[in-house]
Amino acid sequence: MRDADRIRMLGRERYVIPARARNEDRFSIRAGDIVRELTLSGVNQVCSALKTRKFLQDNNLRLVDSSGPRSGQSTTVVYTYEFVAKGERDKGTDRQDAWNRLRGALKDVFAELGGGENYLRNERANFYGPGKDR
Repeated sequence: MRDADRIRMLGRERYVIPARARNEDRFSIRAGDIVRELTLSGVNQVCSALKTRKFLQDNNLRLVDSSGPRSGQSTTVVYTYEFVAKGERDKGTDRQDAWNRLRGALKDVFAELGGGENYLRNERANFYGPGKDR
């Protein structure tokens, strides 16, 4: 098992599940506690694993705060999470998903017009009407 998977599993077992059982809205994980418990040599992988989309989505969490040094890579970093209803997603994620669904929607239309750059060039040239300059 990879270290990242061990970190996420420990985070779930030691922090997420007990906080959910106590009906807490929010809880925190200190990176140094994970490093110490798993006897890891560095903190970078802990900080990375606790912020991953996989950890957040698998546990229905939203990262609401992280405190510590600017680098964000220290045993003193504390991540604060809140539980999200299973059907609810972070608004930023919803916006990104909507954007991803739209990507390429007009690809065929622009291809018929000679590509996006050609379309914009023609639109700019005819902005004030045919044959009229500013």
